[in-house]
Amino acid sequence: MRCIIARYPFDLTKDGVLDSMKGIAPEPVTGRSVVIGRRRYPIKQVGQVITRQDPRDFTGDEVARALTRLGFTCEEQPPAADVPTPLQAASALFGTADTPQE
Repeated sequence: MRCIIARYPFDLTKDGVLDSMKGIAPEPVTGRSVVIGRRRYPIKQVGQVITRQDPRDFTGDEVARALTRLGFTCEEQPPAADVPTPLQAASALFGTADTPQE
């Protein structure tokens, strides 16, 4: 499939993206993400690998549009985790509320 990312044309295939991402460890997901194989990658990391461009040169929308057309699942936000914030964890250890008292 031919697509334009950061004003440059790319011929992408699903197998090509899978091969490009093989062996690459995913960075922590803090925003938009894409599921490739069994892993969840930040959209900008995938864009950087498949285009070999600086992530500041393209938008996540461009990469997400291309990957969605190839059949990958893109998500806006990372999956919700029940991981407490550091303040909540410390408060739980002391048995107090996690809001500061005035």
